[in-house]
Amino acid sequence: MDAKKAVEELLKSADVTINGEKPWDIKVNNEDFYSRVLTDGSLGLGESYMDKWWDCKNLDQFIFKILRADLETKYNSQIVMTAAKEKLKHFFNPQNIANCKKDIHHHYDIGNNLFEHMLDKRMVYTCGYWKDTENLDVAQEQKLDLVCKKIGLKPGMTLLDVGCGWGSFMKYAAEKYGAICTGVTLSEEQIKLGEKRCEGLPVTFLYKDYREMEGQQFDRIISLGMFEHVGPQNYKTYMKKMNELLKDDGIFLLHTIGGLQTTNDSDKWIRKYIFPHGTIPSIKGIGEAMEGNFYMEDWHDFGPYYDKTLMAWYDNFEATWDLVKDKYDERFKRMWEYYLLACAGAFRARDLALWQIVMTKKREIKPECRI
Repeated sequence: MDAKKAVEELLKSADVTINGEKPWDIKVNNEDFYSRVLTDGSLGLGESYMDKWWDCKNLDQFIFKILRADLETKYNSQIVMTAAKEKLKHFFNPQNIANCKKDIHHHYDIGNNLFEHMLDKRMVYTCGYWKDTENLDVAQEQKLDLVCKKIGLKPGMTLLDVGCGWGSFMKYAAEKYGAICTGVTLSEEQIKLGEKRCEGLPVTFLYKDYREMEGQQFDRIISLGMFEHVGPQNYKTYMKKMNELLKDDGIFLLHTIGGLQTTNDSDKWIRKYIFPHGTIPSIKGIGEAMEGNFYMEDWHDFGPYYDKTLMAWYDNFEATWDLVKDKYDERFKRMWEYYLLACAGAFRARDLALWQIVMTKKREIKPECRI
């Protein structure tokens, strides 16, 4: 069977027609698309979109369709890593501190202006809480407030934000709850803008990896959307460090994307272009790392809200592209579109989840953790 026929049959099983009329059908602009996808799998699919080899009116729904049809299993040989590559991972730590600094720069330092236009007014780069609202700004404030309530934040409490971004949570916690906040990030650009946005508030930014934090304990610790960069080989180290940094009567909230299976790998396109060395944790991976370090108070899944968040970001990105396009080229634009819409499709298909996990060091009941 030739490459074109093979791809057509695979996509047909997902209700996708080549050059069809449905919004999620794809239009192929280059006949080499078929062999590229069969050879390179998800990497080839994403790169060929960046190269304008194919288009789709509703790219997010196309991704939803192929994930729901489980096409990766049907064409398994193109996706599964070889045993040799898998074994090689055990000889080095891809998420060491040096690599993490490079990886954060790769994504988060591409331009504050881009993120300012794409995100909500508080610049929250994690899933919103879309309860009884269709407004991104409201959804993000509701998420920030939900976190504050879950950890029982009170005036004067010290709070550590691990992977603090531009300080959106710290700014909210300081303004609305009177918290004294410290944030760690490996993005110099985030610190520059974050310090400006948090001026006059009890908010401190540190250019540090979480493993470099020593000598201080906090009443509360939160980490929103950072654990995906930690890596399976460091999960236990991460949890031990959070335990060390948290006061005995403190509360720790972890907000992370989650996967259905335990793996040391991630989507090859996402890893190459968006989040180098990123790995989506599983319940098993998180749970094993928590053992001996934390008691689980609450585990909240609101993954479907990430679909809405990503689509809102995409709408903002498209609406404001003319304001930032001088710094980027057309291939970058298609890469960013693919990133946002493919991820939206993945959450829609429930191929990805979003979890908020509340933890304590002692087995004392904390009603505030169960909102």
